[in-house]
Amino acid sequence: MAEQELRNTAAEDQKDLQKSASVNAEGETGATNDEYGVSMDKVEAILNATADKSALNPQMQRMMQRQAENTKRVEETIKGTKANPGWFVPLFCTLMIIGLIWAVVYYLTTDYPIPGIGAWNLAIAFAILMVGFLMTMWWR
Repeated sequence: MAEQELRNTAAEDQKDLQKSASVNAEGETGATNDEYGVSMDKVEAILNATADKSALNPQMQRMMQRQAENTKRVEETIKGTKANPGWFVPLFCTLMIIGLIWAVVYYLTTDYPIPGIGAWNLAIAFAILMVGFLMTMWWR
């Protein structure tokens, strides 16, 4: 019995769908954007929290409530986020580039950037690079 009723309902839905598709294809009715039975204007009003709650069905009211809760949660998360000062990113990028250039100059000249200390130039380059990389871990 239930199976027969399900088939009848599915067949009726299919006929309605075909009828609306043929009518829309002929251009007799205006283009509708309510594929799910709700116009896009109504959905946008709900998502933007500008719709009148008393005029909505319970499902739409729940959807509007969930949207408001999600918006509140995201706003609270953003408020709790701490940002670095504006000089932080340029500083660690500059330190990494200076360390790289220091090491390249030493490898190309084997005496500079600081003459007389030899391979310690690589240690200095490595230390500058590591300070830059460590700063990236504190970046938010």
